[in-house]
Amino acid sequence: MGNVVKDWWIYYGEGSPEEKLGRLAEIEPPPWREFTGTPDPAYKPPGTEGTAWAKSKSRGSGYVPGEAEKDAVNTALYLRRPLLVTGKPGVGKSTLAHSIAADLALGPVLHWPVTSRTTLRDGLYHYDAIGRLQDANLFQNLHAGGTRRARHRSRPPVTPEPSIAPYLRLGPLGTALLPLDRPRVLLVDEIDKSDIDLPGDLLTIFEEGSFEIAELARIAARQPHVRLGTEDGPEHEVLVERGRVSCRAFPVVILTSNGERDFPPPFLRRCIRLHVEQPDKTMLESIIRQRLALPPDEGDMYEDLIDAFLDRGSAGDLATDQLLNAVQLRLSNAWSHPGDWEQFVKTVMQRLTGPNT
Repeated sequence: MGNVVKDWWIYYGEGSPEEKLGRLAEIEPPPWREFTGTPDPAYKPPGTEGTAWAKSKSRGSGYVPGEAEKDAVNTALYLRRPLLVTGKPGVGKSTLAHSIAADLALGPVLHWPVTSRTTLRDGLYHYDAIGRLQDANLFQNLHAGGTRRARHRSRPPVTPEPSIAPYLRLGPLGTALLPLDRPRVLLVDEIDKSDIDLPGDLLTIFEEGSFEIAELARIAARQPHVRLGTEDGPEHEVLVERGRVSCRAFPVVILTSNGERDFPPPFLRRCIRLHVEQPDKTMLESIIRQRLALPPDEGDMYEDLIDAFLDRGSAGDLATDQLLNAVQLRLSNAWSHPGDWEQFVKTVMQRLTGPNT
């Protein structure tokens, strides 16, 4: 792995997060990857404060990327392209997104977990049509009663202009595509579990960096400016003009896949690809030290656990967090009797595939 720092790196490069992002802003993107969305001065995305950021930073700070990971991430940053990360479960694919956010101080990671029922619109925005219909019926009933009372009082009832805004909220992908001067990090988790159409549906979004909210586009003549809530919460409202969201800094998009399916060539062509291998012994030692903040002189406490992890992993898949669990139990003085060793290893390091003996 080594401690090499290449002079072109942004992620894990030299300098503070501000200095690294400044260098990235000075690097001209490819002409076909330039985006010109206009930021909303009143919109304030979550910064490097609060619980959400603390969780992202804590998770990302414990990740130990190898040179291949750093090269791939920086290539994606330079080209403003999504990064498709493949590898077996438990090798840290999702944690890489948090590592990027932590290293560059980009705020909490936007998380979009994908299932077989996920559609493109689920990531872009949510529209509560049923809630709007129920509220409209309630308003009509109240309005009818108010009109009858007003006839007796000789004054018209107050009828506020209904707004669609309370029933719309940007999803994780839609929030990531807001026009900002610095990118957000978006984790699209387990995209290989998606419906067959989703990767193709993402192509235009990745190319254009923009999308339309159909419900707002239909009323653009009457309500050209609408403030919507975002994935970060209702307090983080943003102005959407004429129903279109267009990015300015293309988000750092990390798509993870466990290799359960193949993707069409047009989708692959628009991504930078990275395959994360199972960590070797040296990498595992670094992960344990960094993740659990162990001093260098405590190596003898977990070397046997690393050996057991690698030995059991040769007959079936194991996840790195299983080794971290074993080390944590050792540090807590659990399973301390020598006669419990075999049962301890079998209990904590159960194989994800293959025999569990």
